[in-house]
Amino acid sequence: MKSVGLIVEYNPFHNGHAFHLQASKEAANADVVIAVMSGNFLQRGEPALVSKWYRTRMALLNGVDLVFELPYSFAVQKAETFANGAISILEAAGCESLCFGSENGDIAAFLRTVTFLDEKQQPFNEKIKHFIKTGVSYPKATALSYQELADSENFLDLAKPNNILGFQYIQAINRQKSKLRPLTISRKNADYHDEHFASETIASATSIRKAIFAEESKSANIKQYVPEPTYQILQEYKHHYGGFHRWENYWELLQYQLITSSPGELKEIYEMEEGLENRLTKAAIESSSFQEYMEAVKTKRYTWTRLQRLAVHILTNAKKEELKRNSEKAAYVRLLGMTAAGKEYLNKMKKQFSLPLVTKLSTYNGTEIQQDIKAARVYAMVYPSRQRNKMLQQEFKQPPIFIQK
Repeated sequence: MKSVGLIVEYNPFHNGHAFHLQASKEAANADVVIAVMSGNFLQRGEPALVSKWYRTRMALLNGVDLVFELPYSFAVQKAETFANGAISILEAAGCESLCFGSENGDIAAFLRTVTFLDEKQQPFNEKIKHFIKTGVSYPKATALSYQELADSENFLDLAKPNNILGFQYIQAINRQKSKLRPLTISRKNADYHDEHFASETIASATSIRKAIFAEESKSANIKQYVPEPTYQILQEYKHHYGGFHRWENYWELLQYQLITSSPGELKEIYEMEEGLENRLTKAAIESSSFQEYMEAVKTKRYTWTRLQRLAVHILTNAKKEELKRNSEKAAYVRLLGMTAAGKEYLNKMKKQFSLPLVTKLSTYNGTEIQQDIKAARVYAMVYPSRQRNKMLQQEFKQPPIFIQK
């Protein structure tokens, strides 16, 4: 069975994702679609709109055949580490190709850029250090350094978020000597960060979430931008849990952590830089909402995304020593769901997996999964005890979801 891998968040699954999925399957001539999906907290440092189990159902009902979880220690990370984890899982699962959406849409441009920067690695790194000293953020310093070195239109625009991720996927494939064949397709209509609906049927996940939060009592205005299974699952989640997850729900938990932790304890948190803990604590004391807190702490050097990721790590008490130790490759492959075709693929391939396949938490004792468990508990904390217990029982007792198509 030919397989194509997708690296996703599906927050939520929308029409653009459906286009990407079908185009990827065709580009790879694949029988099976394997998705590596972030858990309950996402790459930009945000809680997922709905839990990973509900997003797994969205994925399976919309055409994905296997859903594996991207562990917390890779999911809530900068692009390089995020890519390392996802590629290692696809490789371990015997996947043949990877197809990602990009603003560029030309795989040759990605390969040229990766080769070019490998050859220019020393001057590239020197330029990054130079720009960081001027006070800009690391992503900005990287983009500026690249612009100075690569003046040809044959190379990628690495200021675009999906180009950046695709670039890191290919670098991870090279670093890990993976057999994955990289493919890319152009993103359709909506840009990654668009906050407004830009067409009649295609919208970014950002704009869909914004619409949901703006009119939580009547989410019908998103119906044309998401497949019917997504819409129904969102309605179901809202009925069971009373609403969707956003940062403001977690503000008091974050504020408590910052106010009650000592500077020494905060220094141990992953991505915490020397002296930043004092700025964060002061802002937590003086702020009345997460939005106000973020506006108080954001600087030219510390981007909104980086500070959101740090906030997630503070919430989950993720220590530097834990996450740095687990940042190269995943230690396990956790199955969240499958279709009949996915089950057939597993039956044929699972004995060849190069990492342990986890279908129940009780069957895997590795320390790496403890961060996922902590994240699941924190994610559920914003609900009253009945809903919280229900969500946690699902985390610990839910077998992989099976959808018979």
